[in-house]
Amino acid sequence: NISGALCISQAWPGMARTIYNDHKRFLETYLTPYPGFFFTGDGVFRTSEGYYQLTGRLDDIINISGHRLGTAEVEDVVNHHVAVAESAVIGYPHEIKGEGKMLAFLPLKHLPQGYGTAETLTVELQELISKKIAKYAAPDYVQVTH
Repeated sequence: NISGALCISQAWPGMARTIYNDHKRFLETYLTPYPGFFFTGDGVFRTSEGYYQLTGRLDDIINISGHRLGTAEVEDVVNHHVAVAESAVIGYPHEIKGEGKMLAFLPLKHLPQGYGTAETLTVELQELISKKIAKYAAPDYVQVTH
């Protein structure tokens, strides 16, 4: 069981070979971080059985009140909630904080019988993120989908 950057050691059909009018940027972004490998920009978890699970973009960062925060770390916390099947975190412009946060859940696993409303879930997720990461990381807006 190990986590890290997803890198590919061999060329494949359809592989990018440059960025139009910016080959230097292509080399710096995809080939320089891990010499001898193509860096996809994704994080990955490999189980002891050899299965791979993509964990999110490693370069997807939002700036919240001067704090740089990876969306994958917020998604990881949210995905531990019993009702959440998967999640996506994106930034959006915020007048005071620079960027605000929006979470979208696609879809929920289930809301256990007797469980409250989507508003209850929102409050629980805000508290969970505040506790596991920091108060500033709690989402401003949560969208729950069924």
